[in-house]
Order: sequence, then structure tokens, then C-alpha cells
Amino acid sequence: MSIAILIVLHLLAALIWVGGMFFAHSALRPTAAEVLQPPERLTLLCGVFKRFFIWVKASIVVLFLTGFGLISLMGAQAKLGGHVHAMLFIAVIMTIIFGYIYASPFKKLKAAVADKQWPLGAQALGKIRALMLTNLVLGLITVAIGAGGRYF
Repeated sequence: MSIAILIVLHLLAALIWVGGMFFAHSALRPTAAEVLQPPERLTLLCGVFKRFFIWVKASIVVLFLTGFGLISLMGAQAKLGGHVHAMLFIAVIMTIIFGYIYASPFKKLKAAVADKQWPLGAQALGKIRALMLTNLVLGLITVAIGAGGRYF
């Protein structure tokens, strides 16, 4: 596969993940909190995350495959700048955070919505929100590093 195709796929996967987090955290959730009562809000966000997290999982796979593909084509880790190492390190942290979100608070949110336990759902959503903000900040830093890293 060519470097150009790998870069395009890598960027698209990053845009899907980071852009989705930005939208969910900065636009969807605050608006839902303003206009919906807890049962509707939690049900909506649970459904949104259920669909979004499918895209996040696919993006993670694409990001690691294309990232390591690019590293391989460009001459392995030792020949690459520190910005590439930084992106990989942050990507691992973000993936661990996402894995935790998916395995714990999102699982609790789904169960709470199914059982109509709105206070428990709100608690789980609060954890998702905080962790997603952390991943959003890390994702934006990674995008900045990717875009300008070799020029810093």
C-alpha cells in the first residue's frame, strides 16, 4: 500500500474519533442536557455512544495498522522523529482510556438505561464525559503533533 493511502486512511480515522468526541462533548451532550429530561437524555446518549463506539473501535484498528504501516515504510522507529513516538505513546493511552470507557462506565450506562435506573445512568454518563474529555484533549494534542511535529 502506498504512503499516500496510508496517510489518508490514518487521518480519516483520527478525524472520525477526535471529531466525534468533540461533537459529543461540546455540542450533543450540552444540548441534550438543556432540552431533555434524564430518561430521554440518557437513552439518547446511550444510543449515540453505542453507534459511535463502533466507529471508534474501527478507527483504532485503522490508526494502529496505518501507523505501523507508515513506520515500516519510513524506516522503522529508530529513524523517526520524536513526534512519531509521542503520537504512538498518546495513542496507546487513548486506546486504554477508551477500552476502560467501553468496558466499565458505558456497560453501566447501558444496564442503567435498560433497567430505567436514571441516577446510576447519570453517574456512568458523568464518568464517560470526564474520560472522553481527557481523550479529546489527548486527541487534539496528537493531531497537533501529527500536523506540525516535525517542524517543532
